[in-house]
Amino acid sequence: MTSTNTTQNKNRQEYRRMDFSVESLETPALTKAHLAELLFEQIGLNKRESKDMIDAFFDLISDSLVDGNDVKISGFGNFQIRTKAPRPGRNPRTGEAIPIQARRVVTFHASHKLKDQIQGLNEAAVE
Repeated sequence: MTSTNTTQNKNRQEYRRMDFSVESLETPALTKAHLAELLFEQIGLNKRESKDMIDAFFDLISDSLVDGNDVKISGFGNFQIRTKAPRPGRNPRTGEAIPIQARRVVTFHASHKLKDQIQGLNEAAVE
């Protein structure tokens, strides 16, 4: 293996081990802008490349879902398209019957790994 390949492999391993801290968030939600900022700060992409990479990632997921394809992200979870049948509904104010149209919705199911990580955080917070 050449020294260039060895260096590239070391860099890949470092990226996998990086701690992407979100503790400095002003709001409790992680945003696309904050993800791009993390790529800029911790990986070294310039701000434009970081934003473009995040946008491309979410565009790819969105396009797959719009096309009716499920999205499976190992260790994170699955996004699935579900077709809901038309059904009768009711206006809560007037009680009038209203038909609800058939529609497609996105569902998310967290992976066991993500669920375990969340449970670990909840148990640590309780102690």
